[in-house]
Amino acid sequence: MTTAARAPRSGRAVPLTVGVRVEGGRALLGARGELVHGGADTLAEALAALPPGIDRVELDAGEVVFLDTAGLTALDTLREYGRRRNVPVAATGWRGQPRRVLELTGLDPVDPLGGAPPAGLRDRAASAVARERAEQLDVLRLEIAQLRHAIDSRPVIDQARGVLMAAHACTPEQAWDILREASQRTNTKLRQVAAAVTASAAPDGTPPPEPLRSALAAAVRRVSTAAHAPRESCGRSPARAVRRAAG
Repeated sequence: MTTAARAPRSGRAVPLTVGVRVEGGRALLGARGELVHGGADTLAEALAALPPGIDRVELDAGEVVFLDTAGLTALDTLREYGRRRNVPVAATGWRGQPRRVLELTGLDPVDPLGGAPPAGLRDRAASAVARERAEQLDVLRLEIAQLRHAIDSRPVIDQARGVLMAAHACTPEQAWDILREASQRTNTKLRQVAAAVTASAAPDGTPPPEPLRSALAAAVRRVSTAAHAPRESCGRSPARAVRRAAG
């Protein structure tokens, strides 16, 4: 039993399917896909096909990946089935975005059918879906900002790695470790560490501040020891070695 559902982000049709398994008098329904417009009809079809003698219905929503306001009507469908047949019903296993929508709506995400639906559920559901989407948008905006910052920082970091590789006969991975360790030791942003290393390599460049020089020297020694490299190639003063490599 399926119903076509439109994915809000990709635009691709993602069908909702409801599998049915009967164990004694208990009906176990497994929902998979997006619970959106038409989902209540699919669930109603599955419930109508149940054999006589069912004394409990449990819906496992663990594989429901998206829930919107229209999809919440499926809960009403299941609740109404239980009322008409006088059998207990449950909808459990909510995860991810569907669980968050239930939380924002004021329903119990463990089992939203466990109690009476809150007043004004439709309006609250619409507000919950809008808020959840706004939260997702904020997360995406943050990820975009971080990616842009990483792209902007990449050139200077790559330059600093090249300087360290030339100065200390280190591999690209070892140069990265040196920069990262110096950043952590001094609580300085990686891009700032890389900029200081690159600037010190210029003919008229100034060496990094003393705390950063010490952190770089310690990182070089650690990398050198870990790699069993000769101390003369990775144990020199970073600022002086950087100037040699550039000159």
